[in-house]
Amino acid sequence: MSGEGHARADVAAQASPNRVRIIDATLACLAQHGTLKTTVDDIARQAGLSRATVYRAFPGGRDEVLAAVVDTEVARLFSALGVCLGEARDLTEALVAGIVEASTRLREHAALAYLVEHEPEMVLGHLAFDEADRLLATASRFTAPFLARWMSPTEAGRVAEWAARIVLSYAISPSEFTDLTDPGQATRLVETFVVPGIRALNAGGAVPLIDITPFGFGRDMGARPPEPVIRLPKSADPPTDRLTTDRHTNKRHAGQHSTSTVHPKGDRT
Repeated sequence: MSGEGHARADVAAQASPNRVRIIDATLACLAQHGTLKTTVDDIARQAGLSRATVYRAFPGGRDEVLAAVVDTEVARLFSALGVCLGEARDLTEALVAGIVEASTRLREHAALAYLVEHEPEMVLGHLAFDEADRLLATASRFTAPFLARWMSPTEAGRVAEWAARIVLSYAISPSEFTDLTDPGQATRLVETFVVPGIRALNAGGAVPLIDITPFGFGRDMGARPPEPVIRLPKSADPPTDRLTTDRHTNKRHAGQHSTSTVHPKGDRT
């Protein structure tokens, strides 16, 4: 191997540990100064590396480092979730374990806590509109296979998104009555609301009032998310101004409902 080849090999060997070191240093800087005041010099100083080393690992500079921090922290969260979800023995245990693990990591994340307090617009910018759809879809795709041991893949996707929404909601707006980092309180929430809700949707093959299948779940994430599909339970009569964006649903349920006329006095014929 030529001298140049050896040099490239040495750089590659050092890249991975240096990247982790830089990412952890960036997290420490963010916990103290946030994104607005954190510079490449700050990151290099915190990591005990030169500015040039930071740029060798991240040629795009500070923006590339921040993007890598997000990706790394998400990967770390999913890795921890995979362990506790994989060890669960039933659906309730899986939901509780996942909710507690995610809630605890979010609450104890020093960098995230600083940003929520001092730069909320930056955090909320990643939790609105298409960004929120992508986040929920990513969480659903990861979690659903673990839940599919006790339900169909489609149901698992819906429940996974529901759980992700619960965690995110309480993380952004904590409640004085419910602490999802407490296994006992998380168990009460799951047993009181989540599991009964799942059973109610499955009872008699009922169709949920609103299709909560994650946007982009099982589809190309680059595609624009579809409009929500509003469906009525099979037992309900369709109102005269029924709203739906799913024409196939209309055709499938056609003939299952009797046609009725609503008179001004409320009598039906």
